[in-house]
Amino acid sequence: MEWSDLREIAYDNLNDALFFAASGQAGNQGLKIISMTGESVEMSDKEVILTQDGLKRLEEELENLKSVRRREVAERIKTAIGYGDISENSEYEDAKNEQAFIEGRIITLEKMLRNARIINNDEIDTDTVSIGSTVIVEDLEFGDTMEYAIVGTAESDPLKNKISNESPVGKAILGQKKGAVVDVNVPAGVIQYKIVDIKK
Repeated sequence: MEWSDLREIAYDNLNDALFFAASGQAGNQGLKIISMTGESVEMSDKEVILTQDGLKRLEEELENLKSVRRREVAERIKTAIGYGDISENSEYEDAKNEQAFIEGRIITLEKMLRNARIINNDEIDTDTVSIGSTVIVEDLEFGDTMEYAIVGTAESDPLKNKISNESPVGKAILGQKKGAVVDVNVPAGVIQYKIVDIKK
């Protein structure tokens, strides 16, 4: 049984259904709704800003989904069908749902890459904070220093200190120079940061 046959089986009688496909980090671009026919129900054509590293990661994820994950889930579906009646087959349902997620993620990644604007290293200014900059800031109240990489929303990962240019800190320091003091509005109030250093 070929991949195309398995895909048709998995989507049988579900052409009008909708599923959610993750578009990146939660809280950034959020979830997009994709139809089972592959058409976008609610996907923005907004420009996606990526660093070279971010571009590489998305391209690698897309390649893995197409060349590895697709085949793996196709095999899961094939195995589940072998168990018999698929109407009460939880393994088949799980595999089919995973397949739907993979196909939706592929569509989303392809759209992101089509709309991508790549920030090259030679565009990064070490005099002024810009997307692609790595910035060291000092909390003027507590004296703590933190290092942030400023990236587009598609790449942001606060756990790795990669913050979006649209985040409160990102907005506050974007366009500022070394030595500048900025106010960052957060739910708890206002935090003052001093820009200690800017690098690539």
